[in-house]
Amino acid sequence: MLSMKGAIIYTGKEVIKDAFINFDHNTVANVSNTRQGEMLGEYPVITPAFIDPHCHIGMCRAGEPASEEEANEKMDTFLTLANAIDSVQMDDVSFADSIEAGILYSCVLPGSGNILGGSSAVIRNYGSTTTNALIREAPISIKAALGYNPMSTREWKGKRPYTRMGALALFREKLYAVIKKMEKIAKGTEMKDIDFSREDEILRDILCGKIVLRVHVHKTDDIESFLRFADEFKAIHPEYAIKFTIDHACDVHKIDIFHKLRERNIPVIYGPMDSLAYKVELKHENWKNLRYLLESNVSFGLMSDHPVILQRMILLQLRWFIRFGLSKQQAIEIITAKNAWILGIDTILGSLEPDKWASFVCWNGDPFDLTSYPVTVYGEGRLLHL
Repeated sequence: MLSMKGAIIYTGKEVIKDAFINFDHNTVANVSNTRQGEMLGEYPVITPAFIDPHCHIGMCRAGEPASEEEANEKMDTFLTLANAIDSVQMDDVSFADSIEAGILYSCVLPGSGNILGGSSAVIRNYGSTTTNALIREAPISIKAALGYNPMSTREWKGKRPYTRMGALALFREKLYAVIKKMEKIAKGTEMKDIDFSREDEILRDILCGKIVLRVHVHKTDDIESFLRFADEFKAIHPEYAIKFTIDHACDVHKIDIFHKLRERNIPVIYGPMDSLAYKVELKHENWKNLRYLLESNVSFGLMSDHPVILQRMILLQLRWFIRFGLSKQQAIEIITAKNAWILGIDTILGSLEPDKWASFVCWNGDPFDLTSYPVTVYGEGRLLHL
């Protein structure tokens, strides 16, 4: 057993003062007022490791030209078989920067140039290769995109939308084609007589809510469009229940749509904040829009969208939440417990609780003080930065 003392420990669920994190190998035994093992150090503040639920780290790599980035595959509009992990390179120097800043886990997704861009991957930023970086406990999710981005890729290969209605029309076409095949099977048609591909299987699982869609969308009416889209298929058959998160939502500047998402238990992965509003559909983007996110009580996490803002800066975005009245504990919970819950990895990460991974960050002072920084970082009980 090993022990680490913190004058203040943010567990991801509560604040405990003058206590010890006791851990055995790679998991937490407990957070206690009693030391239960070999003392490794004492620090002013200890927090859980931070989690980025939406980024392109390892795909858009520091020090490499934009022509070599791999976030978007340009060969087709629908890429259900693509997987983000296959384009991640762990020698991206941004990983080392993130580890030093206490961000140890990432959900890496394809970009938003395609209507369906491929599967996401939840990884350890400290993995030596993509194989041992991959956290296999994470449930599968697939990147989808609405709004301006899929409209902006007309010169890429495949059947491309020129409008918002065109993008959803193409998506409908795909799903209705799968439904037609499923109806034939339900009527007793032999499988050998139907070309039911692996892509069809994935689209079926999207329809039935077995695969979560991570929907890139910024504007209120684009969110409304996708809610109608999901309802359209639900009306066909009760088993068609598309499950999804809303990723970004930075242009939302009224509360109503967040109320709708809360009522339907649809989480928001908000952000990134502190980036330039670089396109028209972000013309209402403002940190003050957080008021609507918070007042609605919708479930939410916070992303970096690296490299839109560097992943190592994700903690700095929390200052805006504190300006709206959140405590420091509540702010830290956003990029620990809440992000873990949305990604479906809260049984192993997100808080310093028994049997969860011993992944934590030791600070020389208050993390929200500009003079403070991590001095020791542990991932699964292993020293990563000193």
